[in-house]
Amino acid sequence: MANRIRGDRVTVCVLMAGLPGSGKTTLSRTLTARGFVRMCPDEEMFRRHGVYGVDFPRGVFPTLERPVLEDVAADLRKQLKAGHDVVVDHGFWTPDDRAKWSAIAAEAGARPVLVYLAASHDELWARISKRNEFHASDPNSIYFSESDLQRYRTRFVPPAADEPHVLYDGDPAAVIAALDDPPA
Repeated sequence: MANRIRGDRVTVCVLMAGLPGSGKTTLSRTLTARGFVRMCPDEEMFRRHGVYGVDFPRGVFPTLERPVLEDVAADLRKQLKAGHDVVVDHGFWTPDDRAKWSAIAAEAGARPVLVYLAASHDELWARISKRNEFHASDPNSIYFSESDLQRYRTRFVPPAADEPHVLYDGDPAAVIAALDDPPA
């Protein structure tokens, strides 16, 4: 499908690759302030099913998440086809997952932009430890132990050199510049 033009530029879909605590929600809220529609599967999981590990057991998360992701993907298509810029506040841990969601964006006429939120284990664990204090009331504060984080890190595949992405270092300026300057 041809790219949808919004004003003088193509509609954009920002996808993020990052572990819990890497700054996805902070960045997505910055983009929302710039007019992006924010979609967050974790928040939808919280609305539908409650607190992870409290209201439903950890082992059923993938089963419960599947229809949530399908609904988010349908809404993503709708928002992009309507010409809205969108940021998906989700970790996209694997190249296959990122390719699938990039294809959804491209098929809807948008330019997918992958942002990689790299962070050390110590940075992630410090942020998660702080968030753990609020996990019962905040949908973005799912309780994680340090062993959970270590296990997640073994399943996370950072974008490789051949997977175009913008590196986020905590300053949204590089991301915003990449959104404003389409690739050649």
